[in-house]
Amino acid sequence: MHPDPRRALSPEAARAFWYGLINYEQRPPAPDDLRLEPMRRLLARLGDPHRRLRVVHVAGTKGKGSTAAMLAAIFRQSGYRTGLFTSPHLCRVEERFQVDGRPISPPELTALLNDIHAAVASSGGAGERGSGGEPNQATAADSSDFSPPLPRSPALPLTFFEAATAVGFLHFVRRRVGAAVVEVGLGGRFDSTNVCRPAVALITSISLDHTRQLGDRVALIAREKAGVVKPGRPAVSGAVAPEARAVIERACRERGAPLRQLGVDFHYEYEPGRVGRDPADDRPPRVRVTTRRRWPAMELSLLGEHQAANAAVAVACVEELREQGWRIPDAAVAAGLAGAAWPARMETVGRRPLVVLDCAHNAASAEALVRTLRESFPPGRRLLVFAGSADKDLAGMFRLLAPHFAHAFLTAYLGGARSTPPAELARLLRAAGGPPATECDAPAAAWAAARRAAGPDDLICITGSVFLAGELRPLLAGEAG
Repeated sequence: MHPDPRRALSPEAARAFWYGLINYEQRPPAPDDLRLEPMRRLLARLGDPHRRLRVVHVAGTKGKGSTAAMLAAIFRQSGYRTGLFTSPHLCRVEERFQVDGRPISPPELTALLNDIHAAVASSGGAGERGSGGEPNQATAADSSDFSPPLPRSPALPLTFFEAATAVGFLHFVRRRVGAAVVEVGLGGRFDSTNVCRPAVALITSISLDHTRQLGDRVALIAREKAGVVKPGRPAVSGAVAPEARAVIERACRERGAPLRQLGVDFHYEYEPGRVGRDPADDRPPRVRVTTRRRWPAMELSLLGEHQAANAAVAVACVEELREQGWRIPDAAVAAGLAGAAWPARMETVGRRPLVVLDCAHNAASAEALVRTLRESFPPGRRLLVFAGSADKDLAGMFRLLAPHFAHAFLTAYLGGARSTPPAELARLLRAAGGPPATECDAPAAAWAAARRAAGPDDLICITGSVFLAGELRPLLAGEAG
């Protein structure tokens, strides 16, 4: 028996309905689990809100959240009411749905979940993945918004992320946003956000991640990311690996999508920032982007050369939108890049000792973390607090991280079946020739142990998973010195 869809669910019941759906953030999907038909059916029942939005769609292995945050800040500075949809969240699920930098309120979220519950209940139930619909077929129609209307199904299989995507589209329509920045959750081609027809499709950097779902070669992953490219709509790519670039070029050529690429059509120069033990010693990083013109040097709020590359992609996107009639002044671009807020990305949350909070969770992001620590932070003894997911290349990460830390505090983030036990992390770290390690049963214990071991001139780096960062960030805000 399903509840009467006409009766409003309480906030608790609405959350229970949502959290009870299959959640691929906790249990990674099999390749055949990913398809767009359920998302289209749900949105059709909700009035197709995605068709009433001006969207910039952001895909990529790394950097898509940071790039989305930069663009949202630029649009706000330009005077647009701006929606930002991202995933996963750090501390509160409401963070995923923002309008002008403010997360959705709990009452608004409850109301939208009620609308989604009613649409699902009237269809016969949320169902299970694989319980209905056609098998996953890799067709051109699946990867765009141009296929014929799908027939109604008596059941509407639905996942946690599909419901979240619907919440985002509905929220942005009801709040009358003028620009919506939508981040892909997983891959691109069959991601539930890929029902939109964006003003510009962005692809940031591409590296190995989610290999079980997307493929174990960069070219295969690039094929999934390139699924966000739509016929006739411009695309901007920050992918520089030759095999990824070839795939993206081919996809754009086949779909008649104008393409601008980092390293071909636009470039950047990066001046590293500096973080001192005294905030007075800080210096923000700067980027100079060259497109069809040479932009003046602009400050960045986010540290690391990888963020300069993301900024260059954002600037190239701005130029494409200007050609479509968007009013985005140069001053808004500079102010947006300097003011973009994206927590837990090389975020300094303590000074004595220095405490850096990051979300690196694959080899490419670990490499960027090490480079940024070297470029922007003072020398000294460095301690690592680490938790990671079992489906990530943890061995590859440790090979990059191990030489740079004097001691590691290994833990498992709470409430996640994917979290790797500390003993297994210790084994992987030893195999990588890593430093001595302390195994801790919880993130708070790992942080406390690292804090006790650190002197005022040391640096503690917390990384390995967005889930670890989300658990520790509230604690760090209160305790870091």
